[in-house]
Amino acid sequence: MSSPQTAVPRFKYLDSLINIFVVVLIISNLVAPKLVAVGPLRLSGAQILFPVTYIFGDIFTEVYGYAASRRAIWTGFLASSLLAVMGLIIVALPPAPEWKDQKAFEVVFGFVPRVVISSLIAYWCGEFANAFVMARLKVITSGKMLWLRTIGSTAVGQLVDTTVVIVLAFAGTVGFKEILNLIFSGYFGKVLYEAAATPLTYVVVNGLKRAEGIDIYDTNTDFNPFRTGSSSPVRTEAVVSLGRSQRRTDRAGN
Repeated sequence: MSSPQTAVPRFKYLDSLINIFVVVLIISNLVAPKLVAVGPLRLSGAQILFPVTYIFGDIFTEVYGYAASRRAIWTGFLASSLLAVMGLIIVALPPAPEWKDQKAFEVVFGFVPRVVISSLIAYWCGEFANAFVMARLKVITSGKMLWLRTIGSTAVGQLVDTTVVIVLAFAGTVGFKEILNLIFSGYFGKVLYEAAATPLTYVVVNGLKRAEGIDIYDTNTDFNPFRTGSSSPVRTEAVVSLGRSQRRTDRAGN
């Protein structure tokens, strides 16, 4: 039987994965100003790397549960906020007379407040939508069809993320057709990215489940994104590697 637990589990790789996730997110923010032309499509530099954060989000939720994903999302949100605030402050400070790179520095770190706020809101909404759909689909499918959960959750999360950031950042400054083009270009590119990465996601997820010896199902989880701690009731299956086969036994945990 399952029962809620209040103790926070100690995982081998979760902290390291969250650190990598935050690094990828920060790098995405730094390379975002450049626009890349792919035929008629227009992509920002961030769209080359940012979809990786959704792959991380799938891994967090699939292996460690929604509570771990929530922790990673908030860590990334705070890190991105700090980058934006410090960028605005440092750009505003007067440069030394002998330093000639102020203009170049402003291109990278001169964040436009509207774009910063739009990006942070979109990231927050999209990542939590992705984690919620991933967690619920895992329970509904009884842990089967991982490909459906990864692609399905990304399809929802990226739709929320892309639509929110484009509308908030560009509404009133560009035409409706241009906004639709930006949403279309960004959204389908990210979803295709996720689909192409599905085989790698399978390898990483299965490897982590074996290494951690755990597989979490959010059967009765409080999905409140503002909840602290990880005391939500979940079902945990212990995964024990037996050569090429695996044995799973139900036990209570979080």
